[in-house]
Amino acid sequence: MSTYTPTYRDIPLVTEAGRRIRDEVTALIPLLRRNALEGERIGAMPQESLDALHRTGAFMITTPVELGGYALGIRDVVDIVAEMARGDGAAGWLGFVAGGVRNLLGFPEQALQELAETGRQAVGPWAVGASIFATKVGDGRRVDGGFMVKGTWHFGSGCKHAAWAAVGIMYTSPEGVPHRGMVLLQRDQYEILDDWKVMGMRGTCSNSLRAAEEVFVPAHRFIDMAELPVRMDALNGRFQGLAYQVGARSLMMITNLTNMAVTYGMAQGALECFIEQAQKLKPFNLPYATVADAASTQMVAAKAHAMLNLTRSVIHEMAETVDRAAIDHTEISQDLESAMLMNSVYGRQLCDDAVSMLQLCLGSSTVHESNPIQRFARDIRVANTHGAVRVDPTAELHGRHLLGRAPFNMFGGGLPNVAGKPPAA
Repeated sequence: MSTYTPTYRDIPLVTEAGRRIRDEVTALIPLLRRNALEGERIGAMPQESLDALHRTGAFMITTPVELGGYALGIRDVVDIVAEMARGDGAAGWLGFVAGGVRNLLGFPEQALQELAETGRQAVGPWAVGASIFATKVGDGRRVDGGFMVKGTWHFGSGCKHAAWAAVGIMYTSPEGVPHRGMVLLQRDQYEILDDWKVMGMRGTCSNSLRAAEEVFVPAHRFIDMAELPVRMDALNGRFQGLAYQVGARSLMMITNLTNMAVTYGMAQGALECFIEQAQKLKPFNLPYATVADAASTQMVAAKAHAMLNLTRSVIHEMAETVDRAAIDHTEISQDLESAMLMNSVYGRQLCDDAVSMLQLCLGSSTVHESNPIQRFARDIRVANTHGAVRVDPTAELHGRHLLGRAPFNMFGGGLPNVAGKPPAA
């Protein structure tokens, strides 16, 4: 793989709209970084940061044009989300969450219009997802016109800013067969629990959601998970824009690459802070005027820079592959998907390793909560604990593929047959 990273002018996949949003987000990085500590304190994005990002259009980059968005390709998206994360990892994560709107487009038209009506007035992501593919979801039962739903759903990232939540339920079909489903809840149908007490990504408001008593969900706000793959595949070509000319495998890679861009952006932000701080700090036990004068610091900086350059090259190469497949109306192969997933997960690990090197090199000055480096380090580690992006499980899946072993019969968040499909014979 070439490590050459083309300039923006060399890549027609970077659009004028994408470039404008990216540049406007870049201009906000000092603001995002300055407000990040307050975001950790309140467990949400500070309103000033949220409003500023909203004005750029960053939360609408994957929303269909027909619903007021930009429907940008993934090559544009990764650069925008990475810049959000370069200022504040929580901001980048909310950009990732906002991209999840495509996962709701399989709902019936009436539900989409309801989402769009409130979304156009919203500041931040239109909706959040919580415990859709988890091992434990909420309960649902059929009634006339829809479902009665209750339960607790975890990791509702962005929940303090969104008007809707998509959550998973278990229900029983008329034939007595257990099924998994997804429903849309309005903000007044659930409470946000004060349980997001974590080591990093505190500003993402990834709290749990709870409907302690049953709430009514009309039928048009329900999807049986067995139908989800077909509904998602039907989005190909339904809306304008490169974002909606992709196949099922590409959709999975778009989600993965957006998540990867968050981690890369944070690592890039940490490197920038490292370079700035190294010019001012004095070594504890070496005879140099500044830490930046030490050969050991210079080597750490160079190695971290190379690790991040390689990660960026992988992101761009894979994003261009997905966008080119969309333009050509082709699907990426299973072999390529498996390799791309492994490469993206390993790239995240490189980012984690690079930031760890940078923090240890600068020393104790980086542990103060006012220092962005410690926040980037914590946020990256938390982001990398996500079940879909951990190195060893992904390596096992890709290794099985490389060695010709049968794939596991798994779906979504690592669950067998979550859609209620019968096991393979």
